[in-house]
Amino acid sequence: MIDLAEILAQPIARLGATVVTLGHALIGFAVLFLALLVALAVSLWRSASARALAAAEAADHARETETRMAGILQAQAEMQGRMSTVADVLGARQAELNQSIGQRLDAMTGRIGQTMAEQTRSTHENLARLQERLAVIDTAQNNIQSLAGQVVQLQAILSNKQTRGAFGQSRMEAIVADGLPQGAYAFQDTLSNGSRPDCTVKMPNGAPPLVIDAKFPLEAWNAIRAAAEADQTGEAQRAAQQAFRRDLDVHIRAISEKYLLPGETHDTAFMFVPSESIFAEIHENFEAIVHRAHRLRVVIVSPSLLMLSIQVIQSILKDASMREQAHLIQGEVVRLMEDLSRMDERVRKLQAHFSQASKDIDDILVSTGKVAKRGQRIEALEFGDPPPAAAAIEPERPRGAESKTGQLRLRVIEDGSA
Repeated sequence: MIDLAEILAQPIARLGATVVTLGHALIGFAVLFLALLVALAVSLWRSASARALAAAEAADHARETETRMAGILQAQAEMQGRMSTVADVLGARQAELNQSIGQRLDAMTGRIGQTMAEQTRSTHENLARLQERLAVIDTAQNNIQSLAGQVVQLQAILSNKQTRGAFGQSRMEAIVADGLPQGAYAFQDTLSNGSRPDCTVKMPNGAPPLVIDAKFPLEAWNAIRAAAEADQTGEAQRAAQQAFRRDLDVHIRAISEKYLLPGETHDTAFMFVPSESIFAEIHENFEAIVHRAHRLRVVIVSPSLLMLSIQVIQSILKDASMREQAHLIQGEVVRLMEDLSRMDERVRKLQAHFSQASKDIDDILVSTGKVAKRGQRIEALEFGDPPPAAAAIEPERPRGAESKTGQLRLRVIEDGSA
C-alpha cells in the first residue's frame, strides 16, 4: 500500500505552480471516461427517440396516403360511372340519329328510285336505238384494240425506266390503283417540259394534277446499312450517311424543278418512300432534309401516308361527283314537278268530266223513275171492278224497279209530275 501511494503521489507534470501527480491523472482519465460514457448514452437515447419519431411520422404519412388513395379510387369509380352514363346517353342519341337519317335516306331513295326508273325506261329506249350502231362500232373497236396493243409494245421498247425507281414504283402504283377509280390518275404522263413523273393524280374542280415521284435513292440507303454492319468505328457509316443526304437533297431539288410547274401541276409534289422504317429513319436522323423538302414544297410520304392521302383525294372526288349528280337530280325533280303539275291539271279536267257525267246519270235516273212509275200504274189497271172491301184492305205495295245485277235501284217518287 505504501508503494502504491508513493507511485500515485509521484509527479508527472507541472502546470505553473500546480503539480500533477499520477493519481490526479488517473482520476482525470476516469472522470473523462465516465463523461464519455454518459455522452454516448445520451446520444444513443436521442437517436432512438429520433427513430421512433420518424417511424411514427412514416406511419402517419402511410395512413394519409392510404386515405388519399381510397379517395382517389372512389373518385375514379364515380368518374367511371358518369362516363358509362354519358356513353349510354350518347349511344341512345346516336341510335336515334341513325334511325332518323335512315328514314330520310329511305324516303330520298324511294323518290330517287322512281325517278331513276323513269330514266331507265328512257335509257332502254335510247339503247335500243343505239344497238344497231354498236354493231358497226364493234368492228372498229377491234381494230383500235389491235392498234393499241401494238402501240403499247412500241412504248415498252422505247421506254427507259430508271433502275432506282423499280423498288417503289410497283408499291406506289398498287396503292394508287386500289384507292382511285380508273381515269383519276395516270402513270408516266408527259408534262410540257418533257418530264415524265411516275404518277399524276387528277384533282377535282379543275385544279392542276398532283405529281407523285417514286425514284427513291435506294443504293445510297443500302450503302448506309452495309456500312453500319461492316464498320465498327462509324467512319464509313458517316460517309455513307453524307452521301445519302447529298443524293436525297439532289433528288428533292430535281422534283421541285421538274414537276412543280405553275398552272400545269399542283404546287406540292409527293416523294414516295417505299418503306415505313426508311421513312421513320429519315425523319429521325435527317431532319434538315425534311425541312428543306418542305421549303421546296416536296412532301416525303410513306406507304401509309400515301394511302391516307389517296383516300382523302378519293373522298374529294366523290364529293365533287355527288355535287354534279345533285344538280342532275335537282333538274330531274324540277321536271318531275312539272309533270305532276300537268297531271294535276288533267285530273281536275277529268274530275269535271266525271261531275258532268254524274249529273247526267242523275237526270237519267229521274227519267227512268218516271217511266217505271208509269209502268207500275199501267200494271195496276184491271178490267173488272174490284170489290170495295178488297180495294180498301189491300195495302199499297212499294213500287220501284231494280236492275238484274242488283247494282241499280230506281225509286218511284209520287210527286204527281208527268
